[in-house]
Amino acid sequence: MAPPQERIYTTADIYALPEGERAELIDGRIYMMAPPSRIHQRLVHQLERRIGNYIDAKKGGCEVYPAPFAVFLDKDGLNYVEPDISVICSKDLLDDRGCHGAPDWVIEIVSPSTQQMDYMIKLFKYRAAKVREYWIVNPMTRTVNVYDLEKGQDSRQYSFDDQIPVCIYPDLSIQINSLLP
Repeated sequence: MAPPQERIYTTADIYALPEGERAELIDGRIYMMAPPSRIHQRLVHQLERRIGNYIDAKKGGCEVYPAPFAVFLDKDGLNYVEPDISVICSKDLLDDRGCHGAPDWVIEIVSPSTQQMDYMIKLFKYRAAKVREYWIVNPMTRTVNVYDLEKGQDSRQYSFDDQIPVCIYPDLSIQINSLLP
């Protein structure tokens, strides 16, 4: 006798969630999202401002979106994520529902409940989708892992005190401690 199969969910199931519930969908599996902490929200807000101000000052064509912002990593309807920060340089990927394809730069702020997701599952999915750069900001360890996925380089780890170079913007670096009170 064959074991029962786990249900495969789609983006339609995400949109059918009750009002106020947030979840991500990876390979047809739903992952519920807990409300973020204050430090998490502060980092998202400050990073979004810092990156947005840089893009505006350079009169760049990229756009920065903080969560909740829908990113559909592929067309199969089985992968829907809400990165904490998404930087998208191709307007062709954007519509009123979100981003359809890989953002150029994704930043995730780690919380105790998302460590495995951010360091393993999402790293694999973002690499496979061709995200150019991926940052994992961990307030608990005060470290940032930077993945230059475009160049296929191993990750580099920085402390919150370091000036962290941005791979897709060679003249931009960010010190996380400067974003905190």
